[in-house]
Amino acid sequence: MNVTGNGTRDGNGNGPDRLPRPARTARRPRKGRLSERRHRERAPLRIRLRRNWGRRLRRLFYAFLTLLATLCAAAVVAYHLTSIPKPHPETVTQSTVFLDSDGAYLGRRGPVDRQDIPLSAVPRHVQDAVIAAENRSFRTDTGISPRAIARATLATLTGGDPQGGSTITQQYVKNALLSPEHSLSRKAREALIAIKLDRTRTKDEILEGYLDTVYFGRGAAGIQSAARNYFGVDAKDLTVAQGAALASILNIPSYYEKAGSDPKVTAKLENRWEWVLDAMAASGSITAKQRAAARFPAFRFYPPGETEGQRQYLIDVAAKEAADRLGITEDRLASGGYSVTTTFDLALQDTAAQLVQKHPGGKDVRVHTAIVGMVPGDGAVRLLYGGSDYARQSFNDAVNGAVEAGTALEPFGEVGHADEPLGKLLKTAAPTPLNLASAYAAVAADGRYATAYTVARITREGRTVYRARTDVRQVLDEKVALRAGVRSGAGPTPVAVAVAAGSAEAKGFAVAGAGGGITRRTVWATGYDSRLTLTVALFADRAGSRKGTTVPAQLPNEPSPTDFAQRVAAGTWEAATKGGSKSAAERDAADRREE
Repeated sequence: MNVTGNGTRDGNGNGPDRLPRPARTARRPRKGRLSERRHRERAPLRIRLRRNWGRRLRRLFYAFLTLLATLCAAAVVAYHLTSIPKPHPETVTQSTVFLDSDGAYLGRRGPVDRQDIPLSAVPRHVQDAVIAAENRSFRTDTGISPRAIARATLATLTGGDPQGGSTITQQYVKNALLSPEHSLSRKAREALIAIKLDRTRTKDEILEGYLDTVYFGRGAAGIQSAARNYFGVDAKDLTVAQGAALASILNIPSYYEKAGSDPKVTAKLENRWEWVLDAMAASGSITAKQRAAARFPAFRFYPPGETEGQRQYLIDVAAKEAADRLGITEDRLASGGYSVTTTFDLALQDTAAQLVQKHPGGKDVRVHTAIVGMVPGDGAVRLLYGGSDYARQSFNDAVNGAVEAGTALEPFGEVGHADEPLGKLLKTAAPTPLNLASAYAAVAADGRYATAYTVARITREGRTVYRARTDVRQVLDEKVALRAGVRSGAGPTPVAVAVAAGSAEAKGFAVAGAGGGITRRTVWATGYDSRLTLTVALFADRAGSRKGTTVPAQLPNEPSPTDFAQRVAAGTWEAATKGGSKSAAERDAADRREE
C-alpha cells in the first residue's frame, strides 16, 4: 500500500489504516485547556452571592416601591370612595327627662337613657378630663393612631384578644357610625372614616358627638345622662373631681358603674381618677391648686331599687299632658329628647310620702291615700300623691280615684249657679281628689277657677317649644265664694296648723266623708289659703270574689281615719309653708319675668 508523503490516500483511493499518532495527540491539549478555563471561571458560591446581592436588593427595592405605590393608590381610591355614614338609629334616639319645678331630676321616659347637649354645655375641665383619660393627642392627631391600628390588626390576625387604644375620633366612628364587629375590613373602614371625619369636621364637633354617644355605664349613654345617673346633676354643673371620675369610668364602664356601692370597684376607680387628674395638671388643664383641692366625689347609690316608688305617678300624668300639648304621641315624646319641667315640688312630694307611710293599714283591707296640692288662681299642681308604689299599683288614686264625695261638697250647696267647669263638678257624686282640690282652689281664688296643669315648660336642644299659660275663668261671684269658704271651715289657713308635743294638730281643715257613724268609706281633709289648696283623701278596698278584682271597703277605725287625714294634711301644710319660702305662684311669676 502506497502512502504519500503527506499521509493522504494514493491515487488508487487507498489510504493508511489509521491516522498518524501526532495528529491524534494534538487534540487533547485543546480539550484540557477548555476544561481548565471553565474551572478557573467558576467562582465560589459566597463570591457569586456577594456579586448578585446588589442586583437582588435593587429588585426587592423596586418591588417594595411598586407594592407601596399600589397600596397608596388603593388607599387614595378607597378614601375617596368611602363616605361618612349616618349615625345608627339607636345612637340618635334620645330619652325625655322630667324635672320638678326647681329642676330636680324626677325620671325619664324612652328606650335609651341619652340626651344630646351642645359642647358649650360641657365644662372645659370635663372635656379636658375625657381627653386626658382617652386620647391625649386628640387636639393634634389626624384622627387615627397607627400604633393602635397595627396592634389591633396583629391581634385579629393572631386570634388574640381585641385591642383598644383607639383615638376619640375612632371611638366615635365605632360607637355611632359602624357595627361593633371585629374584623380587618371593619377596622380599615373605621380608620378611613376617622381620617375623613378629622379632615371634614372640627375637633369640637367630633368631641361633641363622642360625648353625646359614648357609654358611661348605669344605662347612661352620653355625658348628660351620666352626670344625672352618677351625681344627680346636669353636665354643666359637674365639678373638676366629678368630671375626672366620669372620664375615668370610660375605660371599663360596665365594671366601674358600681362605684360608690362596691368598695373594691370604688378603690380601683379612685386610683385611675388620680391618674387622670395628674395628667390634667401636667398638661395645664387644671392648676396645681385645683389638683390639690380635688377630692374623690360621692356617687349616687347603685344599683337602684326595683321600683321608683311613687314618682312614676307624676311622670305618667306629666307625660300625657306634655304629649297633648305638643300634639304628638307619648311614644314620640319618650324618644324625642325633650326636657319637661313640671310643676311638682319633689321635696314636698317626699314629705307627703313619709307621712302617709305611718298608716298601719287594716286586716284584709288596703287603705288608699291620695293627696293633691295646687296653686289657687293658677292651677299649677305642686303635689300629687297617687300611691305608695307604682310597681304594685299603677292606678293613680289622686287623678283617677273616683270616691264618694259625701259631705265634702256641702259648702257649695247654697251656691246656686256656678259656671262651668265648676258647675258640672259640683253635680258629680264621686269626684276625683284632683277635682275636689280644684273646686276649693276656686274658693281660695275668690271664685276664679284655674284648670289644673302639671307641665310648666318643655325644651328641646336648649330651645323652649312649649310654655304653660294658665286657663282661668270667673265661675263664682266673690261674695258667694267667700260664703262657701266660711261654711266649709277650710280656710284661709295660714295659721291653721300648729305643732305641739311633736305632733301636728290641724285647725281650720275641713274634714268630711261618706258613710254613717264612725264607719266611713271615704274621708276628706281640705284646707287652703292664697298660696296653696291642699286635699287629702282616704278610702279602702278589699279583694273581690273574682281573682284580680277589688271592691270598696270600710276604712278601719284604728287609727281614726279623720285624725290620720288631719295629721297628714297638717304635716304636709307645714312642709309647704315653713321657712318663709317663696310661694308656688311667686316662683311662677319670677320664672315668667326671666322670659
